[in-house]
Amino acid sequence: MRYAHTVETVRAAEDALMARLPDGELMRRAAAGLAVVCARMLPRVYGARVVLLVGSGDNGGDALYAGAELARRGAAVRAVLAGSRVHEAGLRALRAAGGRPVELPGGSAVDTDSEAAAELDSADLVVDGLVGIGGSGGLREPHATVAAWASGSGAPVVAVDLPSGVDADTGAVRGPAVRADVTVTFGTYKPGLFVDPGAGRAGVVELVDIGLEPELPTACLECPRAADVAASLPRPGAESDKYRRGVLALAVGSDRYRGAAVLAAGGAFRGGAGMVRYAGRESVAGAVLDRWPETVVSVLDPQRPLAGLPDRVDAWVVGPGRGVDADAERELETLLASDAPVLVDADALTLLGRRPRLVREREAPTLLTPHAGELARLLPETRRESVEARRLEHATRAAEEYGCAVLLKGSTTVVAEPGRPAVANPTGTPLLATAGTGDVLSGFAGALLSSGLAPRTAAMSGAFLHGLAARIARDGAPVSATDLVEALPRAFRDVAV
Repeated sequence: MRYAHTVETVRAAEDALMARLPDGELMRRAAAGLAVVCARMLPRVYGARVVLLVGSGDNGGDALYAGAELARRGAAVRAVLAGSRVHEAGLRALRAAGGRPVELPGGSAVDTDSEAAAELDSADLVVDGLVGIGGSGGLREPHATVAAWASGSGAPVVAVDLPSGVDADTGAVRGPAVRADVTVTFGTYKPGLFVDPGAGRAGVVELVDIGLEPELPTACLECPRAADVAASLPRPGAESDKYRRGVLALAVGSDRYRGAAVLAAGGAFRGGAGMVRYAGRESVAGAVLDRWPETVVSVLDPQRPLAGLPDRVDAWVVGPGRGVDADAERELETLLASDAPVLVDADALTLLGRRPRLVREREAPTLLTPHAGELARLLPETRRESVEARRLEHATRAAEEYGCAVLLKGSTTVVAEPGRPAVANPTGTPLLATAGTGDVLSGFAGALLSSGLAPRTAAMSGAFLHGLAARIARDGAPVSATDLVEALPRAFRDVAV
């Protein structure tokens, strides 16, 4: 598991550690790790042209000390001084090693004929030390133009601790920002490195150990690895039977959206449910049985649909393709009044937005799985664009307001639960942006829920394997939801290795 901490927590831990270390030792540790990563990115250090983008903060000092180390190894290092001040000790170290500072004319970066622009055009590697983890908002001048030059140079970019312009705590990007190929972060990960849009600008994230771990409290965000997911998955034993493995019931699909039921059932079977029970109209039940004959079907009477709902179940999935009419609303109320864990998705989320108390007053486990638009409907006076820009913030808020686990789908899938660190899924891919993949996830995560996993764990593991399946289904080519169902067993095997 990779753990991330807020800026406030990192600052407090750094202060506690620095009080016991010689002056400047923490920065030297960070710079040494940064220099190692930079050296690995160059075909050879000797003779390479390295340009440092140096701001006023400590990350500018990290860049200068790392640049000094590269200069001692024969690199031609230039430091573009873009801040109102400079880390004097770091600059002295760079000069002593043979590096050279480059001033921006008049403190502005708008002159495309300047020496700074020319250095960036010829760079083999650019090191972004403009703005550190304390920065907020988009980059302002001259940083914005310098960052744009870096992007246009064609050279790989290494960000110091965090790409400049990315909010360290949320991943929000509120204007111009650096897009890095590699981010070298110090002491602990920062949430903004794992959550889009910031994660999309961080590239590969490398952690440098500077001795901070003993000073850090519980993380605010976790990012699982394959081993973490493998350890969480239920394993059938010698005494397992279909009931012990979990009975999942699906209240999904309708005459208009039969495919939602078929796909959710596929996800459920591939998630290892011991039994999948489908409750719905006869025409939809027939479609499910045609594809998944092992399904146990309860055909609901249109006149008395609630009377036919199965009751020997370990968890429910409700919502995908179900509709938002009066029958669907009564069904949702009935399921949420039960003691079984319930995964609420799609149409059921729209209904829940009208009657939030159905979950807020519920004591049994609940997992909501909205995309950004659905989450916006669950949170008063919230727009989809705001959710997409600040995914972590809104997922956490929804979990607190509804008192349950929330899996926010999207460019970064975020799982939040009251009183626990949030989870950022690392396997997400744009390949999942196609109809039906959410239905597969509902059935898949529902199966994990029925096996006895807690909602947060089911959501974390389900999202990880769902994203991994999309990546491997057709070796990176576009996938359909059906492809995804068939790739889930491979994802299980890859994680278990």
